[in-house]
Amino acid sequence: MGLIKAAAAAIGSTMGDQWQDLIRCDNLDNDTLMVKQTTSSGQISKGSRIIVAPGQVAVIYDSGSIVDATAEEGTYTFDQSTSPSFFGGQFGDVFKEMWQRFTYNGTPAKEQAVFYFNVKEIVDNKFGTAQPVPFQDWGHAIPNQMLGTLMPMAVRIKCYGKYTFKINDPAVFMREFAGTESVVKKETLLSQMTSEVSAAFQNILNELGNSEHKVPAMELRNYSDEIKQIMDERTFDEPIRNRGIKLVGFLVESVTPDDDSLAKFEEYEHNANSMMQQGRVLDVMETAAGNANGAANGFVGLGVMNMASGGMTGGVMQNAFGQPGQGAQQGFDPYAKNQTAPATPVAPAPAAEGTPCPKCGTVSTGKFCYNCGASMEAPAAPAAPVERKCPNCGATLLDGAKFCVECGTSAEPETPAAPATEAPAPAETPADTTEPTA
Repeated sequence: MGLIKAAAAAIGSTMGDQWQDLIRCDNLDNDTLMVKQTTSSGQISKGSRIIVAPGQVAVIYDSGSIVDATAEEGTYTFDQSTSPSFFGGQFGDVFKEMWQRFTYNGTPAKEQAVFYFNVKEIVDNKFGTAQPVPFQDWGHAIPNQMLGTLMPMAVRIKCYGKYTFKINDPAVFMREFAGTESVVKKETLLSQMTSEVSAAFQNILNELGNSEHKVPAMELRNYSDEIKQIMDERTFDEPIRNRGIKLVGFLVESVTPDDDSLAKFEEYEHNANSMMQQGRVLDVMETAAGNANGAANGFVGLGVMNMASGGMTGGVMQNAFGQPGQGAQQGFDPYAKNQTAPATPVAPAPAAEGTPCPKCGTVSTGKFCYNCGASMEAPAAPAAPVERKCPNCGATLLDGAKFCVECGTSAEPETPAAPATEAPAPAETPADTTEPTA
């Protein structure tokens, strides 16, 4: 039995009166995957005409077996005396295997029909994650103080989008799913397949969030081509392929973080903006990412800057440097393998109150520094130097000069001589009134 392709104009010629039956299928729309067509008697007479439209595959079925098939559009004559023709183009090998191996059990002893398969791309199929799924977000990378590297932020997101598919192996589709049903609608398969697509997509998210791809969560919509490529390479859609169906297109339309993840994003941006005002955050982050030895020092610097910026207590960036708060373990992903939960950080001691010593910097509250003894009061401003003139030539004397550089006159101020002290007048000797003795 086989199909013989008729002339293109034969359908409108007088030969049409000689045809036993005319079999065609005009209702293979986007919601219909397969339709069974036969005659009122269930038998296809020799000389019957079978019309195949673009985007269709016609399979000739006879008592549980496939006897011929074609994916080439046109008008064919059914001849029971000829061997199978297998006009198939891209499906040629599939049809030959179909003819050799296909047998559908439990069919009537004598039944002939043409099964039309819709091999066009079936579009507008929606998918979504029923619950938020975990994702390693490199768009909000945070420092790992212990390892001296950057690590992704653990978040949860909801994703929605569309996918397209097509039947790429009619034999497998018929054997594994459609059987000999009269009509197979997309809706009978869509619920199961959408669940499988969502599961495959979640596996892809794990790939995109690893250290190789480092895809930001909020930019997943721009990675539709990469998602499809990973799905093909990893065969995440294997359950779908096993039905003779191939996923053709995949599009992520929206990405929405859950409330906790949104709060992380907002806190991250707040702290990052505060740190940007310090003028060094970009340099430190780049150093941390590219220099393993200098990363730890860079992170310490970020920690100091973050505290100076007055970021929110318990913030994502603060906790990356060991700051207290509920966000201290936000860098830890409970879904990642071989990862140890970070220890709970110890709250730092409150900063001492007082004034820094102007000499040694020790914070003290008294009038004198308890460390070096210096006065805590600001020293008085030094008096302006007094300009001196040479007493001889009037030239301006250099500071500390002992002689004038112009005339050589001593610049030392003359020490005034001490006033002379008059010697006390000698006491008058009283006149001797004693008469000389004889």
